[in-house]
Order: sequence, then structure tokens, then C-alpha cells
Amino acid sequence: MNKFNIQNLMKKNIVLINPWIYDFAAYDLWMKPIGLLYIASVLRRNGHHVQLIDCLNAFHPLLKMENNIKLFKRNNSGHGKLPKEKIPKPEPLRRINRNYNRYGITPNILIEELKSCNRPDLILVTSMMTYWYPGVFDVINIIKQMYQDIPIILGGIYVSLCPEHALSSGADFTVSGEGENIIPAIIKDLFGIEPLFTPDPDNLDSLPYPAFDLLPVKEQFPVLTSRGCPYRCTYCASNLLNRNFRQRDPVKVVEEIDFWHRHYGVKHFSFYDDALLVNTEELAVPMLEEIIKRKLPCQYHCPNGLHLREITGKVSRLMYRAGFKTVRFGFESSNMTTQINTGGKVNNEQLETAVGHMVEAGYKSEDIGIYLLCGLPGQEAPEVLESIRYVQSCGARPIIAEYSPIPGTDLWESAVNTSQFDIKGEPLFHNNSLLPCQNEKLTFDMYQKLKLATRIH
Repeated sequence: MNKFNIQNLMKKNIVLINPWIYDFAAYDLWMKPIGLLYIASVLRRNGHHVQLIDCLNAFHPLLKMENNIKLFKRNNSGHGKLPKEKIPKPEPLRRINRNYNRYGITPNILIEELKSCNRPDLILVTSMMTYWYPGVFDVINIIKQMYQDIPIILGGIYVSLCPEHALSSGADFTVSGEGENIIPAIIKDLFGIEPLFTPDPDNLDSLPYPAFDLLPVKEQFPVLTSRGCPYRCTYCASNLLNRNFRQRDPVKVVEEIDFWHRHYGVKHFSFYDDALLVNTEELAVPMLEEIIKRKLPCQYHCPNGLHLREITGKVSRLMYRAGFKTVRFGFESSNMTTQINTGGKVNNEQLETAVGHMVEAGYKSEDIGIYLLCGLPGQEAPEVLESIRYVQSCGARPIIAEYSPIPGTDLWESAVNTSQFDIKGEPLFHNNSLLPCQNEKLTFDMYQKLKLATRIH
């Protein structure tokens, strides 16, 4: 019999925790734990009582009573700097000459939040970046000190990409990949409770809306229109984190936006899809037309890099009319060899064409953000500078995206062989802030100058 198996088959009290971030730098670019909140909604459909502790809650009232916390003013569209407190660096990072911080609430506030919850029968903890794991470990350690006999399930991106490393987290169970179907099965094993509802993994519209009502502040909500991506970029983990590429019904996506706007007054929505514009005539175009038809007084933000090759005059005009304010595109490099070697999803002509359509639709050059990868294995500074100048010449705004090595991707082995850090043995060295694959022709100082070049035009 499992050590957590009990005879009481009543529905359970389940606490879900979104951990804080430990890093040199962090910014809330419309972040919300949408995967955890989808799981919360599935648990509710199965009759369980769920509670959320968001360690990244920048508005927690107790933060003002903490002496060592630095607070920041937030942007009214739902993004901004997170509260932070300087903390000791982990041993592997001790030689890095930068301050290391905890972003979010304090451990004392977390403890108070746990005390205020109904005594849990089960605790779920999510995770994000692989190199943020120390914060996850500390959250689990605090839980274990308070509730030695409560099972903890750890899931999320870090677990999916570093499953063996996650075994040392202190969690009783680790879950890789999409958790909506796995968690009810674990609950059945733990408590003998047959799930009343499980979503169809091939039909994203079978998922109930995420439990956004659990969020302490409802300034903006993310919306999921798809999972996965049909492309296989060599630096990207989308195909490792998602079982395949699936898209929702576009009208149902807008119905969800309408629901949150009407019931909670939300006016800002973010899209973190890996492939929002793929199959434009089947998803993006009808979704945009439906948003326009309903005359929703909302704004939409796409910080995750849209596909340039899908931009047409029609799509650009619809995006502008629908209220898409923050638009970012993945371009990576103007170097044709790099474009081919990283997946071949876009070329220079497609960038020029897309920017032209966006400007004609009404967007200004500074509104059109183009991500350029910096620090790829073997990459040299002149290539990045040339890409910056090229994007500027096209009438768009270059944004440097520092390369982070991701286990399991096609570039991983090259990164392992190139990096001066032990990225294979220590996830802390995946941190893009370190420029893990820097070399003598692309040093950290050169990178800083490249960042300055993006602001000069």
C-alpha cells in the first residue's frame, strides 16, 4: 500500500503553488501559471477543493511590511518589475559578479499563506525555467517542514526537461509533460478516488477554462489557442514539452476572452502560444474577425514571438483592428546559414514583407519587435550586429534574446561541447543571463555593446 494511501474517499483539499524566481534578473512579461490553473480547473471538475498560493504575487499586502524587499510600480497593462530581495548566490554561481535575488513574496509570507489554507491533503508545485530550480527546492523544503505527511507533486517545464535532476527536489512525485490527465491518475493511486472527469488530450476545447478566479489580482489573463508547434527549431523545446501540435476552435477562444472580460472586467490578454499564427485561415483569421465583431474593448499582447512567414496584409489589418498592441516576432538572425541551421522557419525576404504589411496596417516601427538570438554555439558578434542593423533597416525594432541551452533540443550537444560552463551537470548554467555559450568572438562585454546597438538607429 502506498504510504499516502488512506481509506477516506472524500474529495480532497489540494493546494497549488507557483514558486518564486531566483535569478540575477527577472521581469513579469504577462506571466501567469496557466498550466497549473488548467490543472486546478480539472481538479475542481472532479469535485476537489483547490487553493492557490502565487509566490510571484507582486501585490501581496504583506510585502509592504517586509524591510528588505524592493517594490516597483507596475504597468497598468499587466506587466512590470517583480518585488525582489537580494539573497546569497548558489555555490556554482558564487564567482559571478552580480546580485542574485528572490523575486516575489518572502518565505515568511509563504508560510503565512500555507497556514491560512485549509489543511491540504495534497500539494502541487509547478516549475518554469530549468535554472530557477533553487526557488522550487526552497518552496518544497518549507512545505516539508510544515507538513511532513502531505504528499507533494512537482511538475512543469523544469521537471519535463531535467527529470533526473528533479528527483532531488524533495517532492514525492514528479510529473513530466501535460499534467491534466496525469494528476487525476496519481490522485486515484494515492487516495483510491476514481476521476469523474478527464479531458480529451487531443481536444484542447475539452479543457475547462483555467481557474483564473484563484489569482489574487486579475490585471491580465493569458489565453491558450494551441499547444505545440509544427516547426522544429533547433534551439526550441516546444516539441519536448507538448505531445503534438493542436489548435482550438477560434470562436471558442473568443468566447473565453469574452467570458473573462464580462465576469471579471479583464481588458488585457496575452498569448503565449508557440504557433499562434500557424494555419491562419483556420484559427487566427476567424479569431481576429470574431474579436472585431464582438467589439471587445480589450488589448492583446504577444510576447512569445509570432511567425513572420504567416503575416499578410489581411492578417496585419485584422490584428491592428482587433487591438493587438504588443507584437513580437521570432527572426533569430539575418545570416542565411544560421537561419537554415536553426530550422529554416523564416528568411530575410519574409521579414521585409511582414514588416511592410504591419506598417501599412498602422503599426509604428517601434511597435514591431523582432527577436534576434545572441550567444548561439559558435556565433560571433559581427553576425548579431549585422542582424540588428538589418532589422533596423527594414523599419522594425530589434530585441536581443539571449540563447539558453535546453536539454534535449537539437543544439544541446553543440552547446555542451561549446560552453565554458558545466551545462550538462548543472541546470543553473542554462541561465541566459550568463551567455552560457559565449566565446572569444562573442564575449559578455561584446554582448553588452550589442544591446546598446539595438537602441541606436
